[in-house]
Amino acid sequence: MDLATEQSYAAAGFGRSTDFGRNPALVVVDMCRAYFTPSSILDLGRPDVAESVSRLVDAARTAKIEVAWTRVEFEPDTKSIWYQKVGALTSFDRGNPLADWLDGLNPASNEIVVTKQHASGFHDTTLAAQLRSLSIDSILVVGVSTSGCVRATATDASAAGFVPFVVRDAVGDRTDSVHEANLFDLQAKYADVIDEADAIRYLHSLT
Repeated sequence: MDLATEQSYAAAGFGRSTDFGRNPALVVVDMCRAYFTPSSILDLGRPDVAESVSRLVDAARTAKIEVAWTRVEFEPDTKSIWYQKVGALTSFDRGNPLADWLDGLNPASNEIVVTKQHASGFHDTTLAAQLRSLSIDSILVVGVSTSGCVRATATDASAAGFVPFVVRDAVGDRTDSVHEANLFDLQAKYADVIDEADAIRYLHSLT
């Protein structure tokens, strides 16, 4: 982001930091084969994102905090506007192997999984209710893509009363410019954007 924009936002009081919660959850957004398979139209070319997500899942499990996973699945005759706008979402038609979890990065049997037909992990799912039932106060958001489902999940988390922290290294998008613009806006208005190292230190402090 250019310096003038950063100075303008800072002068107006955007981007203040929030405190880490006492009872966080890790929300893993749409980590499926479609975004990490070179032959897929949705491939981001970012294996480093999957590696970062994997490290954070391991750290969260070690800290014994809740890990929640979102996934997308459509019926081919869906009337979803999102589905109509983005042709590549046929990758998530029921039965398409591109919608499957990445090998070695998938939910444990005792972890929350929600299936969605919208960008946000909270919209028209049970995610908020399940997190509230566990007295979760904040979430670390990881996954893909930054401008789509990560952003929507983080903003809806804020609206639902959960303090969101988006882990920069563990989210990704099709281009760096789109990725960075959305991280800037999230930090300015809806979430704290933190590095993987800070997230790992925080999780270790909970053990």
